[in-house]
Amino acid sequence: MRLTVNGQAQEATARPGQCLRTFLRELGWFGVKKGCDAGDCGACTVHLDGEAVHACLLPAFRAEGRAVTTIEGLAGPCRPGGGPPELFHPMQDAFLDAQGFQCGFCTPGLIMTAAALDQGQRRDLGTALKGNLCRCTGYRAIRDAVAGTGHAEAPQACRAPVGRDVRAPAGAAVVSGTAPYTLDVAMPGLLHLKVLRAPHAHARIVAIDRAAALAVPGVVAVYTHADVPQRRFSTGRHENPADDAPDTLILDSIVRFVGQRVAAVLAESEAAAEAGVAALVVTYEIRPALLDPDAALRPDAPLVHDPADRASPPPGADAPPLSAHPNLAAEAHGAIGDVAVGFAQADLIHEADYVSQRVQHAALETHGALGWRDAEGRLVVRSSTQVPFLTRDALCALFDLDRTAVRVLCGRVGGGFGGKQEMLTEDLVALAVLRTGRPVRWDLTRQEQFTATTTRHPMRVRVKMGARADGTLTAIQLTVLSDTGAYANHAGGVLHHGCNECIAAYTCPNKRVDGVSVYTNTLPAGAFRGYGLSQTIFAVESALDELARGLGLDPFAMRRRNAVRPGDPLVATSLEPHDVQYGSYGLDQCLDLAQAALAEDSGAPPPGPDWLIGEGMAMAMIDTIPPRGHFAHAHLRREPDGYALAIGTAEFGNGTSTVHTQIAAQALSTTPDRIRLIQADTDAVAHDTGAYGSTGTVVAGQANFRAATALAGALTRAAAERMGVDPDACRLSGEVVETPAGPVPLSSLAPMEARAEADGSPRSVAFNVQAFRVAVHPGTGEVRILASIQAVDAGVVINPMQCRGQVEGGVAQALGAALYEDYRFDAAGGVLTQTFRNYHIPACADVPDTRVLFADTHDRIGPLGAKSMSESPYNPVAPALANAIRDATGARLTATPFAPDRIFRAVMAAVAEREGSAT
Repeated sequence: MRLTVNGQAQEATARPGQCLRTFLRELGWFGVKKGCDAGDCGACTVHLDGEAVHACLLPAFRAEGRAVTTIEGLAGPCRPGGGPPELFHPMQDAFLDAQGFQCGFCTPGLIMTAAALDQGQRRDLGTALKGNLCRCTGYRAIRDAVAGTGHAEAPQACRAPVGRDVRAPAGAAVVSGTAPYTLDVAMPGLLHLKVLRAPHAHARIVAIDRAAALAVPGVVAVYTHADVPQRRFSTGRHENPADDAPDTLILDSIVRFVGQRVAAVLAESEAAAEAGVAALVVTYEIRPALLDPDAALRPDAPLVHDPADRASPPPGADAPPLSAHPNLAAEAHGAIGDVAVGFAQADLIHEADYVSQRVQHAALETHGALGWRDAEGRLVVRSSTQVPFLTRDALCALFDLDRTAVRVLCGRVGGGFGGKQEMLTEDLVALAVLRTGRPVRWDLTRQEQFTATTTRHPMRVRVKMGARADGTLTAIQLTVLSDTGAYANHAGGVLHHGCNECIAAYTCPNKRVDGVSVYTNTLPAGAFRGYGLSQTIFAVESALDELARGLGLDPFAMRRRNAVRPGDPLVATSLEPHDVQYGSYGLDQCLDLAQAALAEDSGAPPPGPDWLIGEGMAMAMIDTIPPRGHFAHAHLRREPDGYALAIGTAEFGNGTSTVHTQIAAQALSTTPDRIRLIQADTDAVAHDTGAYGSTGTVVAGQANFRAATALAGALTRAAAERMGVDPDACRLSGEVVETPAGPVPLSSLAPMEARAEADGSPRSVAFNVQAFRVAVHPGTGEVRILASIQAVDAGVVINPMQCRGQVEGGVAQALGAALYEDYRFDAAGGVLTQTFRNYHIPACADVPDTRVLFADTHDRIGPLGAKSMSESPYNPVAPALANAIRDATGARLTATPFAPDRIFRAVMAAVAEREGSAT
């Protein structure tokens, strides 16, 4: 077929049934992304004869004789494989100005859709962009981009850049589609990996007949549990491997959830690999399945794991203690004071169960990895991961390899939210590369992402809380049941973290926590934004609201009376000693800012006279760094045209790349464009624990700041020595050192470099306060958000526009979880919600603008006074929304999501209760 792509004539043959997306990517146009292959997300949008279309839905042959424009050619003719163009299309410029992206994986598709809109369509972006999804931004920045109202600053214009809205260093590459994500690499001789997955929730594999699969043309190998190292590990990655139970094999003879890996097929093409998977014949011995977490600890409950299978620690790690019941994955117990005494002293007690459902991360880039051997014979894995260094260490342990023999690196990562703090693809890819010596690629389908990766931990939290008549808390008791699914990756960490800051945020003499995380034969849970706190904060903040209402107190006043203040101990229970300190404190400001804004901001008008109006708020505290060590190294060297900064953290929409250039530029008295960033590569620095728990700024940023400060000092001292003056009288300024004897050009000094590290201790605390005004229709259960406000304590905000985007994105993602995102299972434990079409994540029309307000604080622990603010905005949203619905309707919702039918039933029940009380 002949066609024109980005102004260049092309002649190529499309395979039978091939879609335009894969056809264009095979021609080298990697700006056409794969997000769903079902026409749901819009990441693959291109122009066909000027009309925006989803390339995954269009058969490639329909482009015969037509003009195709991808994001790379939007500004004019181009060839594949080039860098950002010198001139951009106006819509690309607008996305740069508005910082209309975070991870940027959806951005090419969004720009292509937006560029094709006429002025009338731009007035209704909810409708115009309904075919394009973004999981990161919350859409406000995208709406600003389309409206042309952004104002980000070019990095070359920002001297003293901290506190400025500096553009992301990769921004030009993102908006032009030339930023290379994990699989945006052409590699000759590539083998493709596909996996057969279990149809049963619990079974033993009796036999696997691979003969028919091996007979499929193009199939190179089939791997089963008999072909892999018999070493147990955890897919969850932490600095200390013993933080997660080693209960997983690369391929196992026992399957424990519908969707678990059974066998892997390696072939010359994806089609051949899929045909090989379909040809495998497996004989199973079905075992009883445990699908109910409430039944997990009963004496007669089916065992998800044989206790003997959980006894082996990962190489080099101490084994975690085995639990009393084989289905008990983790437990947390602790107390201060005596809750019985506290409840006896209370004038009012609230007790209820609050349930939080499973939620998918829904990153637009699915998990994937590409592996090969380099010229030195080393195993190299290019992965969509938040933890390249921890993944390297896990691969070394699994395959008996020295660290020097393995390299793990990232391109730009298309979203994470904790889901990529797991090793879910790299192990099988590494196995295939080591066995065949050829490059291997494996990326999950969107269906696999829903059915075979991880989710937020579903939890039931029973909260009992007592207070005196003046609102002073006398006792807090939590009883938590967390369902970790078939494997215990993050089971302990999520449980302990979820049981900590939710009540450590309040002073109360009597607290008790009893929590368990149990195995079930369901999809594994894992790390998710908030790491357990969103579930427990939903319970605690809802209970506080009920106490305030019962006592006739303002909900803001209730928090002020009981919230921790500097000098108060930062403890939840006696679970563990803390190295948490008040590096700064802005909760008082956050409460004041949110309350004042809610009073001042009328927001959208009510939809009509039948709607009920209500207001609600909630607060959240988070430790800025995970406990027990989080390490980062930085290496900075002077180059002829600036500086090269090597740092370990991955960029997946968390914004650390921009922050790192700003921190280094500030310390070196230069502009961010003169900082060349090298990141997320195990060859670049000695170690980095990873970009999770919002540590990219506060840990890696601290290492960066220390290295930059050391290099600035070395340059100043060298110039002073040359001029024979006091170093204290000299000052680094751009490309010279100003001395009393005259300026010394940096180019005249010897090459210099500096290295530094940070260990993530001590830790500080950050605060968020969310407030809503809502309208609820009592007859339909529909909720409309009239005003959304979040006040945040982020310390010194290094990039306000970018930090605002993190908050807005967190609120949007949390609104999805609060209102409609939900996993549905069949009776056998299989996931029914397997596409974006039947798992509703927020689209542009669903998300209101959130007014973001920053407290004025300076953290003495974080670099340049900064604190973390990627994870915590998510946590107070669900309870604040529940409290607003309660205020509007009188109905207390105790389970998410707040679907219209649930709201309708709760309102009817509240009405019936009031009428019954009246009679």
